[in-house]
Amino acid sequence: MSQRADRPRLVTAEDALPPRRNRVNLFELAYQRIEEMLVRCELPPGRFLAMQDLQDMTGFGRTPVHHAVNRLAADTLIVIRPRHGLQIAPIDLARERVLLHLRRDIERFVIRLAAERAGPSHRNQMLHMERLLRERRDGLTLSEFNTLDRRIDQMVLSAAGEPFLEHTLRPLHTLFRRIGFIYHTHMTEQPGLAGTIDHHLAVLNAIATRHVERAVAASDALIAFVDGMFDEMETRLDPSLLDCSVEPLLAT
Repeated sequence: MSQRADRPRLVTAEDALPPRRNRVNLFELAYQRIEEMLVRCELPPGRFLAMQDLQDMTGFGRTPVHHAVNRLAADTLIVIRPRHGLQIAPIDLARERVLLHLRRDIERFVIRLAAERAGPSHRNQMLHMERLLRERRDGLTLSEFNTLDRRIDQMVLSAAGEPFLEHTLRPLHTLFRRIGFIYHTHMTEQPGLAGTIDHHLAVLNAIATRHVERAVAASDALIAFVDGMFDEMETRLDPSLLDCSVEPLLAT
């Protein structure tokens, strides 16, 4: 055997890194974890923190967290403040109401595509989700519903078959999932989840049965339902829930 064959291979920096697919998975998992914390207001709107804080809270290393923060900053959910760290974007109800109208128009296009293009597998998944929501309609927690809602969004985008739309709608879905969480958690006279579940059921059924115009109408009704939340939130919600940095001002 030659000396070259016996010689041990040098360990490089690349050897210390996990396989590429695993690194990508870590990036996505870090993003999903921070996004979930934003939606549940575990990271309250307006809070200032450092990158290290997010590493400690999520258990992910610097690179996945940095990658996730950059995506969330592009989604306008985190504000990067040079020399001051990070800020969880405060909620501006007037701005988000405008963005809801944008979501309505994009959602119409997506829903129409999904109803037109949905194949047997897509339709079967949606009918299964519809049955699940009907069976659990009166017992779903807000956390459980948000998990299913995220899955419904993925189903619809998959059926629409246009990857570009996912990058456009994903941050809008997160923004309004956070609005829904605050509304259902903090409004004293909230109607519960039955209303929003019923609107989702109508969208799912219309797409699964390929009734295009009914699907678009159901999507518009869901957006109108969300829009109605703003009327109450604008007049009755504690402002510190939209921007925790104003709380000291309110206390003085």
